[in-house]
Formats: sequence, structure tokens, C-alpha cells
Amino acid sequence: MRAARKVIIVSAAVGLFAAAIFIVRAVSNRRQPEAAAARSMPSELTADQTPADARIRAAQSMLQRAAANPRGYNLLAAAYMQKARETGDFSFNARAEAALNEAGRVAPDDYDALKLRAKLLLTYHRFAEALEAARRAQALNPQDHDNYGALTDALVELGRYDEAIESAQRMVDLRPDSAAYARVSYLRHLHGDTAGAIEAMVVAIKAADPRDPEGVAWYYVQLGDELINAGRTKEADRALSKALLIFPNYHAAFAGKGRAAVAAGDLAGAIEWYQRAQERVPLPDIAGALGDLYAKLGCPDEARRQYEMVEFIEKAGASGGTYSRQLASFWADHDVKLDEALAIAQRERASRADIYTCDALAWVLFKKGLPEEAKRAIDEATRLDTRDARINYHAALIYNALGKRREATDYLKRARAADSSLDVLLSDAARRSLDAAQSD
Repeated sequence: MRAARKVIIVSAAVGLFAAAIFIVRAVSNRRQPEAAAARSMPSELTADQTPADARIRAAQSMLQRAAANPRGYNLLAAAYMQKARETGDFSFNARAEAALNEAGRVAPDDYDALKLRAKLLLTYHRFAEALEAARRAQALNPQDHDNYGALTDALVELGRYDEAIESAQRMVDLRPDSAAYARVSYLRHLHGDTAGAIEAMVVAIKAADPRDPEGVAWYYVQLGDELINAGRTKEADRALSKALLIFPNYHAAFAGKGRAAVAAGDLAGAIEWYQRAQERVPLPDIAGALGDLYAKLGCPDEARRQYEMVEFIEKAGASGGTYSRQLASFWADHDVKLDEALAIAQRERASRADIYTCDALAWVLFKKGLPEEAKRAIDEATRLDTRDARINYHAALIYNALGKRREATDYLKRARAADSSLDVLLSDAARRSLDAAQSD
């Protein structure tokens, strides 16, 4: 039923994380192009500014002195991309794109502009184009470890996991820094190795640059997610609190706190955290989670408003289809617009074969009453043995519908072991179906 788990080797001497950290610190002065503007950053920021604002000003100052030099445009693009990460305002990515277009105008073959474009394409979820750009950059400079990050990310999103592992391995071999170990952590997560994912993310945190507070906070959020996945809810909450201490009002940490609260059974607290996240950055997964919580607590009007927000963010927002897969899954969750959901899921699957796209397609097919087709898609989604509660719940329901009780029970156990928070919000009909399968 499951593919054999792939062993992910992350360093020449497996497990020597302390040595890896030493190496990272020893080469810490080898700055990446997009971070180089920090050298000329003003030393003080106002209360409403972030480190990206200082880098934007430094890059703009550089361009005033040398408008024909692509380096200034590259630094400006990188600073805008960082600002988008810090604030969740993705309109800054459009400014980054404009800066990269200018870099291309003054220097069509500039390597750093090409590498940054690969990263920018990832933010737009144009993964095939991002892979092409990263490959072109790799051909120009195969020794740049930073480019292997974009290469790995694109391969992961396209579902080309064996190649992603090779790329991440190369990244670690060239320079085992926090960015490399964060990708090792995610690959381990995908392959069901939660303990290994936690271990690698701890290394990423220890090696992180304190001059990038959003980056450090992001690593703590990822650690919090993995700890929730391991059932270590209190530790997860502490990690998420550290993220907020390092980078206050961080929307990703607020959302993480919401997930931790649900896992702990504190649904009212979860609503408060999710509301704070939504106030900072409205995202469809946050609105969907809030809607489910309100529905669970018997607040149908509030639930309906949040559900309407999911579709509004996707269709009327600036995402440009970024969240289409999530929208298809959301419609399937609530048994609405299934024909449209199927069209979206099939279109997504035609362009990428990652496990989450396969899961979305399987879920919609199941809700459309096509369990045999759903089984083929869910088998693709479970091929890495990922400890993901949603995927395993969907597999349990699909196998149960096909009368495969033993497999359904196995998937149900895996789902509940992966994340108790989803079990809290599972629909009564789904729970009755799965409980019946488990009792057979």
C-alpha cells in the first residue's frame, strides 16, 4: 500500500549537526547578493518599520549613485521580496518584479537577477517556470548553494521528490546553513520522519542570522508545526511564542498559535489567534479554519461569513489563482460547487504532481461519488508516507467507501496520530463513517 520510506542523507557524516553549525558560522561572512544591502543599512528603525525597509532605502540610494548597475535593482528586488514575507502584503512582489525587469534591461545576462527571478516565480506559484529559471542559473554557476534552495523548492512543489532530495543534498554539501537545513527538515517531514524534521529545524534555528528576525521567526513557526505534528503541543506553543518575541505581530506565528490551541482543545482561544492572523494577513486557510471553528461552536452566521471570505480572497484578491487548490479542497469539504472544484483540481494536477495536489484531486473525486478514481489519486498522495492528518483522513474515507476496512482503519489511526486538531473539527458524518469502519 505504501512506498518504502526514502532515507534522506543531509551531510557527509550523517548526524553531525554540531559540526554543520560550526561550518555555517565559519562562513557567515559570505553574504548572499540579496542580503548585501544590509552592510549599508541605517542603524535605527522606527516602530512601524522592518529590516526590509532599511534595505529598500539602501538599494534605492545605490541606484541613485549607479542607475546602470544591475546590482542595485537586484538588491531592491530582494528587499521588496523580504518586505512581502515580513508583512504578508504580496503586492511588494510586483515591485520586486519591476526591479528585476530593470535589472534585465541594463544587464540581460545578469546571474543574480536570474536567480532572484526563480525565487520570485515561486511566490507566484509558477513552479515550472521557477524550475526553468533556477536550472538556467545553475548552468551559469553550479557552485552557488543559494540557488539550490529555489531549485529544491520548485522540484518539491512539482512532486519531483527524488530530484528535490538530490538538490537539497547538494545545497547542504556546498554550505550547510539554516536555509539548507530548513529544506532538509521539510523533506524529512514529507517522508514521514517527524523526529528528523524537528532535529533539522532546530539546527536551522541555531544557525539562523539574527539580523533577519522574520527569517528566524519563520523557522520557529515551522518548528511549531512539526511539534504539533508530533503531539508535543506545549513545546509547539513555546516555539511559536519565541517567534512572536523575535518578530512581533507575525501573522504566521498567530496562525500557528491557532493550530496549537485547536490541538490542545482550546477552540475559543484558537479563534482569537486566528482572528489576529486574519487581521494581519487574510488568507483562505485561516478563513476556512475560522469558519470551521465557528460552525463547531454553534455560530452559523460567523461561520458563513468566514466561508464567504475564502472564496473572496481567491477570486477578488491579489492572489491570481495562487490558492486555487485550497479553494477546490474547501468546496469539497463543504459539498458545494463540486463540478468547479473538480475542474480546478484536474487543472492543477495536470501541471504538478505533488502529494497535496493529488490529495485535493482525490478528495474532490470522492465527494463527486467516484471512489475508484479517488483511490488512484489518494495512492499518489500517500506515496511518501507523510504524517499529514488531512491526507490520511481522506484516504480512510476513500478506502472505507470501497469496502477496504482494514486499510481505512490503518489510515484513520495514522491521521489521528499525526494531528489531533483535525479530528476535533471533523464532520459528524465523516466521524460516524470512520468509527463504523474501525469497529468492523
